[in-house]
Amino acid sequence: MERVKSVGVVGTGMIATAMVALITGHGYPTYVFCRSDSSEERFWKTYEGHFDLLKAHGIVDDEQIAICRSYVKVVRTYAEMKDVEVVFESVVENLDTKHDVYHALEENCPNIKVIGSVSSSIVPDKLAEGIEKYGDRIIVTHPFNPAHIVPYFELCKGARVPQSVLDFAVEFLESMGRKPVVLKKPTPGFIGNRLQFALWRECLALVEEGICDPRDVDRALNYSFCPRYSSIGIFEHFDSGGLELNRNVCANLFPIISDRKTVPEIIDKLMAEGKTGLKAGEGFYDWRNVDMKAYAERVNAPYWKFCNWDFPKQKME
Repeated sequence: MERVKSVGVVGTGMIATAMVALITGHGYPTYVFCRSDSSEERFWKTYEGHFDLLKAHGIVDDEQIAICRSYVKVVRTYAEMKDVEVVFESVVENLDTKHDVYHALEENCPNIKVIGSVSSSIVPDKLAEGIEKYGDRIIVTHPFNPAHIVPYFELCKGARVPQSVLDFAVEFLESMGRKPVVLKKPTPGFIGNRLQFALWRECLALVEEGICDPRDVDRALNYSFCPRYSSIGIFEHFDSGGLELNRNVCANLFPIISDRKTVPEIIDKLMAEGKTGLKAGEGFYDWRNVDMKAYAERVNAPYWKFCNWDFPKQKME
């Protein structure tokens, strides 16, 4: 995308670093704002880890990694990012912190066409509240982790943002092989998390009602309909099956499907016992003797087919 000469990423966490890997892997010079030596050290360790994994899967070689790395410039001040045209804001989910970033960008970076927040919970009108100069350029560009491997992004804009800004962001993401979806209006959780947590609510209900164990639910997902939805969509599936049958099943199932509006007791009970999941060693599953490297491989396995990047051919000067 020739109109984008350089990109800025504010943040050095999990999503931010994956975004830098994605952007530099497609040949865009990228400024990474780091507040400290420790955050810069963490950034480089994670960034290089992303490329080590790509290399292990035969997607990139050492020469290509060196070329991509040359497209990264770590900076300590926003003034050093003055020429960027696209910025991805990836700081903590706190409005005051995000607003501080936007004000700093307004003061130092005069050429910005779009600011994409990777926020997973804050709607764009809240993000743009009190932002004068760039309030009409702030949108949500929510990825799924890891953002450099999972191609899906969901975008939405606030009332002040013209359609052209959203179109520009879509074009930029598509230039890197992403599959963006534009929401007609903002909603908490956007599309992906509303779907994921609707399914999660029903999974919890099945276990709470004593119908099955967590591992039974996971087996059902692994070996029934989930693989199908990696190649066709759910609307395609039910439409092709015929809406007459679908209507009958809806009539039978919708009255018994969970419509819980509060956090399930099963989660609070586990938390009260200190079983908070992986970091605690135990949650619904016992994680204490799990091969986490093998687990990570299983997490990423469905997505490697999307990693057909057009890597830059020469180093940045």
